Amino acid sequence: MATITKREIVSDLSDQTGLTQSDVSTMVDAFIQLMSKRLSEGNDVTFRTFGTFEVRVAKAKVGRNPNKPEDAVIIPDRCVVRFKPGRELKMEVAALPPTKLAKG
Repeated sequence: MATITKREIVSDLSDQTGLTQSDVSTMVDAFIQLMSKRLSEGNDVTFRTFGTFEVRVAKAKVGRNPNKPEDAVIIPDRCVVRFKPGRELKMEVAALPPTKLAKG
């Protein structure tokens, strides 16, 4: 499986909508900025059928340096973004044949 870049998304959307790549790129940038703003305010962002980006608290834990396991470092509580896929996305991904993702 390949990694899809922003450039490829802009190109695909431009082809599908007939808008220029410059216009689509501006919209994608604005979308990303809006998503970041909403999430950084602590809001969840939901796209029906696709999924939900949720802001959650990761609990504090003890971290260790593999080279010096006797040294413990406390990692404090922190906010993290989690993605919870929607039902339709889960079904589409579940339908993929495992061999399609095999590295080789």
